Amino acid sequence: MSSENAQQAQSATFDMIDAAALVALGEKGKADNTVVRTAKCRTVAEGKKFRHLNYVRDLPPHIVDEPPGLLGDDTAPNPTEALLAALGTCVSVGLQANAVARGWTVKGIEVDLEGDINITAVWGTGDLRPKNPGLSSIRMKVKLDVDGATEAEVIEVIQHVRKWSPVLNTLQNATAISIDNA
Repeated sequence: MSSENAQQAQSATFDMIDAAALVALGEKGKADNTVVRTAKCRTVAEGKKFRHLNYVRDLPPHIVDEPPGLLGDDTAPNPTEALLAALGTCVSVGLQANAVARGWTVKGIEVDLEGDINITAVWGTGDLRPKNPGLSSIRMKVKLDVDGATEAEVIEVIQHVRKWSPVLNTLQNATAISIDNA
């Protein structure tokens, strides 16, 4: 996000989530902790270089592309950037939910992410010497701007969210993934 966009986002009124609805949702989870929801996405190559359409629920397609340096048209985030966006959003959602649950007034949330990736394998068509073709590290900096909390409480919430963020845990813990020919 550009610094101008970030300033506009910070100066805008923060529309809080409904605290009572959050409590009800939490109670529902406590009442039946066996519920598993299946998230789905259908990815379709658009046929324009590396541009892909990702269909989730009944939403308009989420576009993922590659930058020109990776033979794309630079019309949308690349897959790694989309992954970072999903991680940052998941952490931000957790921060907001936990701040609201504690009765804090949220004035702004920012999560800056960066990750290092060796792209020399070129999706398995380039340098195939042994390496990790994925992100080797991800760094996050969180700014949780709230009223009603000490700095120590904010740090405690950040660590709590780290423990309970679904996307963060998917990335840092071994996740079984299968891939089959349809």
